[in-house]
Amino acid sequence: MTYTEAVQYLETASSFGIQLGLGRIEALLARLGNPERQYKTIHVTGTNGKGSVTAMIAAGLTAGGIKTGRYTSPHLEEYTERIAIDGRDISQADFAAATAVVAEAVEAVVAEGTERPTEFEMLTAAAFWYFAQQQVEYAVIEVGLGGLLDSTNVIVPQVSVITNVAMDHMKYCGNTIEEIAAVKAGIIKEGVPVVTTADEPALSVIARTAYQKHSHLYALDHSFEVVGNAGPEDPATGQMVTVRENCRYAITTTIPLLGKHQRTNAGAAIMALMVIARHEKRLTRTAIEQGTANVKWPGRFQVIRAGGMDIVIDGAHNPAGIDTFCKTYEDVFADRKRVFLFSVLADKDYTHMVQELFHDDDYVVCAPAPTPRTSDPKKMAAMLPCKAIAADSIAAGLDQAIAAVTAGQVLCIVGSLYIQGEVRDYLRRRFSLTDI
Repeated sequence: MTYTEAVQYLETASSFGIQLGLGRIEALLARLGNPERQYKTIHVTGTNGKGSVTAMIAAGLTAGGIKTGRYTSPHLEEYTERIAIDGRDISQADFAAATAVVAEAVEAVVAEGTERPTEFEMLTAAAFWYFAQQQVEYAVIEVGLGGLLDSTNVIVPQVSVITNVAMDHMKYCGNTIEEIAAVKAGIIKEGVPVVTTADEPALSVIARTAYQKHSHLYALDHSFEVVGNAGPEDPATGQMVTVRENCRYAITTTIPLLGKHQRTNAGAAIMALMVIARHEKRLTRTAIEQGTANVKWPGRFQVIRAGGMDIVIDGAHNPAGIDTFCKTYEDVFADRKRVFLFSVLADKDYTHMVQELFHDDDYVVCAPAPTPRTSDPKKMAAMLPCKAIAADSIAAGLDQAIAAVTAGQVLCIVGSLYIQGEVRDYLRRRFSLTDI
């Protein structure tokens, strides 16, 4: 199986959509010899920020000399981004080999009467198998959707992490914060410590589940605090963050990720690393500081200077994410005028998103995301409270948006992680960029 064939095989399975439940993944992993039991894990969920937290925890472990896997989703450009060891993405050849092993196991369990696994379940199984083959010591695993019935929820981790809880994926997780929090708290395992940056009312749900599971809870502003620099944030230098656990010690580092929300995410990651460090002596203060300082997690308020413009690429795709984008923009760029390329999926709560995001003096180019789930750019442009036009593609939209930028304005590319592959490829070609 080649890499192209592996991607085609997985994308064929994606037509079955999202189907929560653990039966299929359990059967698939059993057929593979339960590779997820051959190394220690850290499990991360939350509405927003879980990818950043996963990346920072993995970077801290790697800096301690610990061979560490990282499993995240979605990818920005290539499937290989989802599976990494010590910060290096799996090669296309290894990805194809892992997919081939999983495909053989899939056919075996289907023949035995198991329902055909979904694309995400196959990817999860491939990651778990690959980590075992590479003999990682730890793997940091990001939940795909929700928590309780997500296919990653077959692991018993060293620590569970729940970032914030906000309204998103209501079809699968519930229609209230409390219902969504209960689903995310489903990753809490008996006796396994839990770190969370959630606030009320989600925090009460998480705390109750932790109590029922006899799991020690480390909650932001209760068990630990996060302090950051108060001044404007500099895209070139990042921001300083101090995480202080009550009655213990503090760790101070400079993270390259922008936004107050990334301070909070750093707090979750560093607190989780502190918990692990109690039994993992290689995970020193220096390792935690250096790992989080060197983390790379593109596409989350990523600022690029190209063509004489400041360009922001951000994957905000729900109301909470848009709120975070707006606050971060103000911290970094104050009141500088904006031109947008905006693309959003039709199943997102985009009515509230656009009300929060756009000002009457913005200029917006709406473009389709490269998925059948995309919203209609023409309908989107018609409902915006500012000057807006529709484009037929991401590339055409970028052409139009860049042409509209004048001196001092910032080009903001926002609305969906699904567009980032095309966006990044376009920017590389147009501006001869090599590292974005």
